[in-house]
Amino acid sequence: MTDNLKTVAPIEEFDWDAYAKGDVYSQESKEKLTESYDNTLSKINDKEVVTGTVTSMNKREVVVNIGYKSDGVVSMNEFRYNPDLKVGDEVEVYIESQEDKKGQLLLSHKKARASRSWDRVNAALENNEVIKGYIKCRTKGGMIVDVFGIEAFLPGSQIDVKPIRDYDIFVDKTMEFKVVKINPEFKNVVVSHKALIEEELEQQKKEIISKLEKGQVLEGVVKNVTSYGVFVDLGGVDGLIHITDLSWGRIQHPDEVVKLDDKINVVILDFDDDKKRIALGLKQLTPHPWDAMDDSLKVGDIVKGKVVVIADYGAFVEVAPGVEGLIHVSEMSWTQHLHSAQDFMKVGDDVEAVILTLDREERKMSLGVKQLKPDPWDNIEEKYPVGSTHTATVRNFTNFGAFVEIEEGVEGLIHISDLSWTKKIKHPSEVTEIGAPIQVQVLEIDKENRRLSLGHKQLEENPWDVFETIFTAGSIHEGTVLEFVDKGAVIALPYGVEGFATPKHLVKEDGSQAQVDDKLEFKVIEFNKDAKRIIVSHSRIHEDAQGGGSDETRKGKRSGKKENQSSTLAIPVMEKTTLGDIEELAALKEKLDNQKVAAFKKEAKAKAKAEEAKAETEIAEETVEDKTEETKSEE
Repeated sequence: MTDNLKTVAPIEEFDWDAYAKGDVYSQESKEKLTESYDNTLSKINDKEVVTGTVTSMNKREVVVNIGYKSDGVVSMNEFRYNPDLKVGDEVEVYIESQEDKKGQLLLSHKKARASRSWDRVNAALENNEVIKGYIKCRTKGGMIVDVFGIEAFLPGSQIDVKPIRDYDIFVDKTMEFKVVKINPEFKNVVVSHKALIEEELEQQKKEIISKLEKGQVLEGVVKNVTSYGVFVDLGGVDGLIHITDLSWGRIQHPDEVVKLDDKINVVILDFDDDKKRIALGLKQLTPHPWDAMDDSLKVGDIVKGKVVVIADYGAFVEVAPGVEGLIHVSEMSWTQHLHSAQDFMKVGDDVEAVILTLDREERKMSLGVKQLKPDPWDNIEEKYPVGSTHTATVRNFTNFGAFVEIEEGVEGLIHISDLSWTKKIKHPSEVTEIGAPIQVQVLEIDKENRRLSLGHKQLEENPWDVFETIFTAGSIHEGTVLEFVDKGAVIALPYGVEGFATPKHLVKEDGSQAQVDDKLEFKVIEFNKDAKRIIVSHSRIHEDAQGGGSDETRKGKRSGKKENQSSTLAIPVMEKTTLGDIEELAALKEKLDNQKVAAFKKEAKAKAKAEEAKAETEIAEETVEDKTEETKSEE
């Protein structure tokens, strides 16, 4: 057994004293071991930024290994801007202290970011770099974004390419940005998310534009709705649907057809050379309503529709979506009096009409409403016979008369000479007014031209039949000089009648001339019922009294006819007489017959012309005779 034992020599350098104390390593070994250990740890200094690795994390803390003898702990709040943080990620930390009172390594990620943030921000602007930022909150005009620990400003217009309606949905989100502006003096940084989108859209836009063709159907999203049309996003390039290309029917506003953010199919109608302006259509994707209209529809059929547009000349009625017909104002009523279409209907009214014309090729239709009622002129002779009296409404004035309407579609003219028996009417407004009722009598019917000749004075008996018995030739009446007119003066006679006297018949007994408002006696030297004219003389009264005897009587007989004829020539046709005192004439008017004088106007004009022609041949003779009489009187 002893043979199996081996003799082992003791280690000469073995430190038995250290072994007795429990030290298993020699001094040299310790130094080597310490040196080796120190080489495995990072050499760090306080107040510097180093890179560490996330080893673990929870909702409150992130543990970071920076290669030091202990790990550091960082608050999770400092990583809010980076929700994608995970174990194994490298992060920068700022060494606040290598060892606190508890021996813990104190680190700060926020300070590390802040210490290098301006360098990074400037580098991002210079290199057009895409960076990440955390949207902290809203502010006036935009948002506040945490970028590398710096609070940057994100304008509302730079969030997206389309208008933003709700800014709050972006709060607490991490997004990519580009630095667009830095103000070192005020430490201001402006970032943009829209710039990134525009770059992507620009690439898409180039691709889309290169493939654009007229008639191509694309899908798009309604980007904006205006009063004149709709802007559609075709995936980076915008096109416009004009309001007239939204629907075959008339619409007041585009939002009646589409809403914001709607996905719709559109057809490309046109675009410019640069393809920057693209015209789109929506209605073109559906058949034209005229092509789908009932083939059995024809002229004379009654259709129903709604008034969509109104103008002075007529109304457009939509009888089917996209199918319209025009009701001209002349087809709205049988009346001949001009109206505006607004007087009959308004936009939105449901109407029933008759098809008057129908052109499917031109896609035009004319309608009528009055055709649903009988034409009042079909039986005009039975309804309004000559001599019948009616109440009409004054519609319009002219210098020669008044147009009145008895009923809708039945109008007539009251000539100015048929307004009064006694007054000389210069304008119809002296007797009535527009819109006022007036009593009329039918004098004549012109069915072809749809006109009635009406009279107003014919409702009363002709007072000149009575005046003929009062103002006989040679009778004397008191009168007043009203006014002087061309070639004489107008004399107011009893019963509201007016006469006329020439200057030589206005000489008073003392040789002076009569003046306005003078009350004198006048002798009737001519009465013409047909012309409604009375010629009087004041001079003849005192001449008869002074001359007396048979010579004057003979002279009067000899010159009576001539004088009357001369007066007829010198005096214009006088129609300005008034029917004054009705009570005094009441008894006299009972003597008048009831014969109507529908043809009175024509006969009066004919007689007046005949008298004037005859008087022209005798004027010279009368002038010579008057001068002879004056010479004899002076002798």
